[in-house]
Amino acid sequence: MPKKIRELKSLLEKAGFVYRSGKGSHTRWIHPLIPSEPITISGKDGNDAKLYQEKEVYKKLEMLRKIQEQELE
Repeated sequence: MPKKIRELKSLLEKAGFVYRSGKGSHTRWIHPLIPSEPITISGKDGNDAKLYQEKEVYKKLEMLRKIQEQELE
């Protein structure tokens, strides 16, 4: 069962991503450690997320986790 758009936004917010508005239902999320790679999520909060949106969010969260681990070393 796909996640809802609001769930993806919540995951990004908990990880420290900052919301930037976009056109229409699009939202842009930027993290200070990876500012060159923003995530754009489209859709209303109650809509089911597309598979590519879920993959992109998990990919960015994994990238962020690796960067944070490197900083701790």
